[in-house]
Amino acid sequence: MNYLYKALIYDKQASLSVLDTTELVNKAIKIHSLKGGEAELLGGLLTVCAYFSGTLKSDRGAVSMTVKSASGDGSASVSGDKDMHIRGFAEGSCRQSLRGGTLTVIRDDGFFRPFTGACQIESDDVSAMTMDYFYRSEQIPTAVSVGVKLGDDGACLAAGGVIIQLLPGHTEETMDRAEERMQAFADPASLVQSMGAEGIVRTYFSELIDQKGLYLAHPDYICNCSRAKIADVILSLGRKEALDICRERGCVSVHCHYCNTDYTFDEDDILKLFDR
Repeated sequence: MNYLYKALIYDKQASLSVLDTTELVNKAIKIHSLKGGEAELLGGLLTVCAYFSGTLKSDRGAVSMTVKSASGDGSASVSGDKDMHIRGFAEGSCRQSLRGGTLTVIRDDGFFRPFTGACQIESDDVSAMTMDYFYRSEQIPTAVSVGVKLGDDGACLAAGGVIIQLLPGHTEETMDRAEERMQAFADPASLVQSMGAEGIVRTYFSELIDQKGLYLAHPDYICNCSRAKIADVILSLGRKEALDICRERGCVSVHCHYCNTDYTFDEDDILKLFDR
């Protein structure tokens, strides 16, 4: 199971998030046959996306993160929602040439127009690029330490980390205390492996948290696509266009990048859709 612990610390001057996303990252590795640096990159982004999903207020809320290389030949995208359904995929040589590229975050709380922020990528490290994003795009002091640890067989041994975000009205003393505490998380994946998210909370933050104010959620790798949703998309094309595509190509086929699933509709399927 995956874990996201959230709490306010330092007299409610900062928010704390501690994550264990090991199982989530292993699902992504299996679905997309990820290896090495690609698994580390997407795993780190999925972990940060789980954090963002935990900040959504509305049941209709959603968040997405996309990194694109400077050359344009590689990218990775992740998305999540209020239900903590997290998913993502990587394309091209996304691990070799990220510096100079862009990180874009889109957050929709379901109330007004979505907020879009972006920054240039200066480091291949997901923690560093996320901190740069918060500093440059949202001007919110945020300490991020997330990581992914892979075994010799390519499986994820541990993934997760710690994120502390300073809130409006924080003092310089609180900033100094947060910076000092974050020094313990130079290797977050190894800490997740050895003690889990609950152990990190208990070992490093228990004296700072009112246990009644400790929130726990369970993010997971779940794609929201389905054959029924794809059928609705085909219906939106109209009967004639859907049949024309089918007869030209032999079928209507839609690929979901997030779960690596192909949905195929032949002519009989399309006729049944429009005749139901």
